[in-house]
Order: sequence, then structure tokens, then C-alpha cells
Amino acid sequence: MKRILFFGEAMLEQSARGISFGGDTLNTAIYLARLTGRENVKVGYATALGTDDDSDSLLYQWQQEGLDLSLVRRLADKLPGRYRINTSADGERHFQYWRDDSAARFYFNIDSTPMEQALAHKQWDFLYVSGISLAILPDAHKERLLELISSFRQAGGKLIFDNNYRPQLWQQSQACLWYARIMAQTDLALLTDEDEFAIYGEQQLAQIISRCMALKIPEAVIKRGGSKALVLDKSDLCEVPAQRVEPVVDTSAAGDAFAAGFLSLWLQNASGQQAAKAGHKLAARVIQYPGAIIAPEQMSDLTQLFIAEH
Repeated sequence: MKRILFFGEAMLEQSARGISFGGDTLNTAIYLARLTGRENVKVGYATALGTDDDSDSLLYQWQQEGLDLSLVRRLADKLPGRYRINTSADGERHFQYWRDDSAARFYFNIDSTPMEQALAHKQWDFLYVSGISLAILPDAHKERLLELISSFRQAGGKLIFDNNYRPQLWQQSQACLWYARIMAQTDLALLTDEDEFAIYGEQQLAQIISRCMALKIPEAVIKRGGSKALVLDKSDLCEVPAQRVEPVVDTSAAGDAFAAGFLSLWLQNASGQQAAKAGHKLAARVIQYPGAIIAPEQMSDLTQLFIAEH
């Protein structure tokens, strides 16, 4: 069984439909747990929450999804962050955040966190972090995370990095610095082209590819929304067409869903091309429904299909 641990920030989601939850790394973790049927892959989630009723509710719901939550910290003086999504008629989303003092930002405010201890004891094979996971941390805690990643990889662990970029969280120049450092330690990069362009001020896919090759990243996937994804395996490059669907209701978790679909096969040693097809398949399903995390019954046929493919 493969063991993959996600680290990041999960928040309460406010929308016209009421209160739910989401967050880039959490969305991917939940979709991955569903697709793998909790049998072939162990999926864990590390974050910090409060001790309030909302935090209790979040933990309960994540447990129902089959996530290992043994590395979640509970901070009595903090609360989970919140965000509101307003979705336009064409499915594009607009976010408002209330996260400046969220519990997840303080995960590393003790000398030795549960995640550091677990990774030191080789309890997980893969660690998944995103640009948002990095951005929310104070600089001293970013250093802690990078040191943890270095030790984890030296002991045989693999880092998966998703470049999710939120300009509201930090300056472009600061993001460039930290992205360069974490990408240098990345084993699988999941990159959204628009985020790469925003971070580095570029407009050419060739520049993204060249950067991945210069950093000697073993495998990278460039996500391009509804266009073809590019899969880079060392020096080999292939294109994988997206699936066209109508109607497009909500694209808020399209990239997160793609990552989960990709990982569900990649972790089982499928080729990058096969994994990207799975990523497109799940993303195409998720964008047809409102919210970051669709109901299990809205993807039950995919879950059965993916389990069969394993």
C-alpha cells in the first residue's frame, strides 16, 4: 500500500448553498481517497484546526471520507479560515478570504510537530504540498517545512508539489524565491500554466518546460484548464487532451480534482499519460457541479471505474 500525506490549509466554504469546506490540498486528498477506495492507497491530511464546534464538524466529515487525521493539531486559541465563492454565469469563481489568523498558519509553532515526527519515522512514502501550503506559513516555518522535506527525501520519501499560487498571500518576488527552493526538491510537479505565468512573468509554455528540465525534476505535469495537459517525464514530452463537457457550473476545484485523478493511477505505477487522462476525467465531472467537493454519489461510477483499473 502506498502512503501519501497532504499538508495544507482547509477552510470553511461559504456560498449560496450554505456552509461546507474546501482547500486545495484537502480537495485533492478527499478525491484521491474516494478514487482509490481506501485500499490501495492510504491518504492522510495534516493541518491545524481550533477546538471549536466548526473544527469538530470538519474533522468528523473528513473521517467519513477515509482520511487519516492522526497528524492534525488542535489549537485552543485559533479557528479555521473561511472563504466565500461567488460563481459567475460561465462557471468562473471569485474568492473572498478570511484566513489571516487561521489555525493552519500556526502548525509549526511548537518544537516538534506530529508531522515532523511521523516523517522522521518513515510512516509516509509521499508528501504533497502546494504553493498555498507554503504561502500561509511565516518565513521561519517555511524554513522548517523545507528542512523537513529535505530530510524526508534523504530517507527515501518523495515530494509532490502543486504550484497553486494566490497573489493575495504574498508578493511575486517572494513567491519566486520560495518556489525555486521547493521545486529543486520536487519529485513530481503539478503545475498550472496560468500560475507559472503569474509567478515568473512569462507567457510561453517552453519557459515552464525549460525550468523543469533545468531543475532536473523527474516528472512534471502542466495543467492548462480545458486545453491539453503536458506530461514531462525527464526529457520526454506528451500532450493529453482534456474532456469537453457541458454545462460548466463551477471550476473552483478543477485543478485539485485533476491532481487527484492523476495521482490515483500514478501512485499505482501507471504512465504519466494514463494518469493525466484520469485527471481530465475527474476534473470534467467535478466542474459540472457546484462547490469544491461534489457529493460521493455524483462520482460513484468513476470511483468504481478507477478502483477496477487499479
